[in-house]
Amino acid sequence: MTFDAQSFLSTLTQRAGVYQMFDSKDELIYVGKAKNLKQRVSSYFRARGLNDKTLALVARITRIEVIVTSSETEALILEQTLIKKHRPQYNILLKDDKSYPYIYISKHKFPLIAYRRGQKVKSGQYFGPYPNAYAVKESLNYLQRIFKLRNCEDSYFSNRSRPCLQYQIKRCSAPCVDHISSEDYQHDINSAILFLQGKSDALIKELELQMEEAAQKLYFERAGEIRDQLLNLRTLQEKQYVSTDKGSVDCWASFNSKGTLCIQRLSFREGVLINSKSYFPNNKLDQAEAIVLKEALAQYYLSSNPANGFPSQVLFELEQEEGEIIIAAINEVNDKTCYWLQNPKADKKKWLNLAVENANNAATSKSLEKNAYLERFQAVQSLLNLRDLPNRIECFDISHSKGEATVASCVVADQKGARKDLYRRFNIKDITAGDDYAAIHQAVFRHFSRLKEHQDYPDVLLIDGAQGQVNQAHKALTELNISNVFILGISKGETRKAGWEFLWPQGESTPILPNQHDRGFLQLQEVRDEAHRFAITGHRKQRAKARSTSSLESIPGVGAKRRRELLRFFGSMSTVKGASIEEIAKVPGISTRIASDIYAALNQELKE
Repeated sequence: MTFDAQSFLSTLTQRAGVYQMFDSKDELIYVGKAKNLKQRVSSYFRARGLNDKTLALVARITRIEVIVTSSETEALILEQTLIKKHRPQYNILLKDDKSYPYIYISKHKFPLIAYRRGQKVKSGQYFGPYPNAYAVKESLNYLQRIFKLRNCEDSYFSNRSRPCLQYQIKRCSAPCVDHISSEDYQHDINSAILFLQGKSDALIKELELQMEEAAQKLYFERAGEIRDQLLNLRTLQEKQYVSTDKGSVDCWASFNSKGTLCIQRLSFREGVLINSKSYFPNNKLDQAEAIVLKEALAQYYLSSNPANGFPSQVLFELEQEEGEIIIAAINEVNDKTCYWLQNPKADKKKWLNLAVENANNAATSKSLEKNAYLERFQAVQSLLNLRDLPNRIECFDISHSKGEATVASCVVADQKGARKDLYRRFNIKDITAGDDYAAIHQAVFRHFSRLKEHQDYPDVLLIDGAQGQVNQAHKALTELNISNVFILGISKGETRKAGWEFLWPQGESTPILPNQHDRGFLQLQEVRDEAHRFAITGHRKQRAKARSTSSLESIPGVGAKRRRELLRFFGSMSTVKGASIEEIAKVPGISTRIASDIYAALNQELKE
């Protein structure tokens, strides 16, 4: 089905709005906004001046829908809402180069404060993201020393009968055994939140008031604790660089290094740099830096709640009209007014220069990393005497414990690095326990059966094993009539030392013993090690899942619901096994008699 652009454009309005492009599968592939819809959409269908990637987008269009808005600002807000909802393939999406860590405060009578990474799956407050794990752990270290907040998980906290070591070394106030009231603990949590928000001055004033109030009520011990918190905070404040220029400011900059584009954000609160984050948008249409920066600003402020809240000022370099549209849109969705500081002076100019420098460093590092992978793949080609440069390597590994919970892993690497979005695990069933050959055959057959639907095969199939495993992989591909994949085994020699592995090309009786410093060999080792890690992780999860239920399934009267309540209450099977009858009886739905049966069964199992 071809798109009749001429007919569509002849009826298109010249008002502001949003346009949505769909492909032959009726999937939304691009969303854009325009001050003049007819003029903007027409630019995609002009006879010349389009780059290859835009032409590829246009070739896929079978339908365009438009939504007219009352202003360009309203169009920008709607555009970002649609991008967030549908995540079209050709739009610029803010992506981090890694999963950043956060500080998490739970919703609880005595809240937990802890390190978290990845998705925000539990309810509570998250602070960050922080640039690295060290920054989180250093902040947590300060918070525990100053405010003595608990860092134990709820399952451990709810089963304490006496204070733990954290209380002994003065890093926790022992709320688990009521050594501190919930009111005083909440005061400490609120103080920690002010600290994490960068409001050190407001926190110090609040603590001074609390100390005076405690002293007036003759709570001298509590007043002494607050005094110590104040001393520690003032010492910490002296170590930090605090600008004379207060307020909340976000600085944005972009930098392109050999095709790798980085968008950098620095967040300053009360004159202190509290967050730095690098984004590497997938610029599929080769758009200019200014356009990508504008899209990043819109997506960050309009389609989500910023991690550090809306700033009072934003620093970035864009054309006057574009910048004013962005600020107008931000203020449309924000309760407080945000200003665009176009000509920063003094500290704020330094901050903007710092954002540019960080973007430069991040883009350059990422670019070098990509080039390094390309060189490694060229070395793999040379090592294996391949006719063509490999674009993708896939590696399989098997993990089990004496045949229990057998799991196969498949990891993928291409010329840009590890492709974790393509990683797969296979739970191996219906084979003889411990039969690695059968496991490899099953995993490869299942995986390539899926790849065959799209005729999308790796150039090199790497198997953790020797000629036997390689033959099983070849057998699986032969059964699927797939012949254009180079199969290679990698196995450790008699010494079992890293760097002394053999490489087993399929069909060859003699292995290759490469130089242990060969870059191609190091690349193959790295992929194999990643497959090994991924397989072991999956195996341990399966084994833990099996063992956590099998111990309870044989106990009369303990069905699925009670097993679930036990694990939810205690957090893990090991904690259940260490619990007393009285503690087990506290679980909802479990009587003292059933608790006795569970205790007896688990302790009998331990004796055996």
